[in-house]
Amino acid sequence: MKYKWMTVTILVMTLGAVVYATNRGNSDESLMLPVALSPDGMTIDQGTLPFLTADEINNIAIFSNVSPSVVFVTNTQLRRQRFSLNVLERPAGSGTGFIWDKSGLIVTNFHVVSGANKIKITLQSGKTYLAKVVGASPEKDIAVLRIDAPDENLKAIPLGDSSTLSVGRKVLAIGNPFALDTTLTVGVVSALGREIKSMSNRTIKNVIQTDAAINPGNSGGPLLDSMGLLVGINTAIYSPSGASAGIGFAIPVNTIKAIIPQLIEFGRLYRPVLGIETLTDYWAKRLRVRGVAILSVKEGFPAQAAGMVGVQEDRRGNIHLGDVIIAINDEPVINEDTLLSLLEQLDSGDAVKVTTLRNEKIYNYEVILKSPDP
Repeated sequence: MKYKWMTVTILVMTLGAVVYATNRGNSDESLMLPVALSPDGMTIDQGTLPFLTADEINNIAIFSNVSPSVVFVTNTQLRRQRFSLNVLERPAGSGTGFIWDKSGLIVTNFHVVSGANKIKITLQSGKTYLAKVVGASPEKDIAVLRIDAPDENLKAIPLGDSSTLSVGRKVLAIGNPFALDTTLTVGVVSALGREIKSMSNRTIKNVIQTDAAINPGNSGGPLLDSMGLLVGINTAIYSPSGASAGIGFAIPVNTIKAIIPQLIEFGRLYRPVLGIETLTDYWAKRLRVRGVAILSVKEGFPAQAAGMVGVQEDRRGNIHLGDVIIAINDEPVINEDTLLSLLEQLDSGDAVKVTTLRNEKIYNYEVILKSPDP
């Protein structure tokens, strides 16, 4: 009996050595680092971690490298007391953000900071700074903040390429769910090309779906690939209970890279315009309009130069619809959301074909798009 136990012990030790050797041999396939890094930032030789898998070493290394770049965002708003009518500052919510560059720029979701009287950013060091809004895009649910942190060594997250993602690839999310700071969750890309609605009821396209646990408070945090590169901003969840149900959504980093420079320079998303005021969705539904009805055209803008007309009133006070946009470059326009989405793909100075319906006749206009006033 004694010898049987010795045989089992030797066998287990041998298997452990084989697993350890395999893990060491394959560790560079998960992350191109010669060592594994602990959460406290200390360097640990892989030889001291004989029972960690290559995937575990990868997770530890990414969390250690990226977590200093993830920040805690607190939204403080003014609230009037019910009986005294005194105005007080009250925490209105919290979320996550991440360092965009060493100058102190912070990126988060617009809905995290919407309506804030005061925004506070807490770094991993524990220091808290007041933040100012540099620019915001409600339609894309992205906001850029700035903090003045001269004594901090701010580290930006390296950017990846979301166009290279595929279903099944590993992704990691770091955030502050339910105000529990610096939490790591791991999953895979569940689907690509999803669509979600922003606070302004605009459609955000090409969204990443993941099963990495995302809960309230994760919003604005980074979604990372297995190399620790930023591939998206965690934005929303689909859940009947309001907590993670394994369906989370992230805005792809390629969308972010296109928008951030505009928010920094102009403070908002900068797209070319036709120079029209549109009929509200309420009246469009009541009048059973299919497309986007032009309420009025602005003087000196492309729509007026092309000869497009808006709503008109006759001598008897009857209202008549003018041009109703039904297509841009032969792409169907269903509502204002689709119109704006099509315009976002174009640049100022582009010549576009605008197809409209007026008095049951089809009109095609060639319009030269113009930049909006700064």
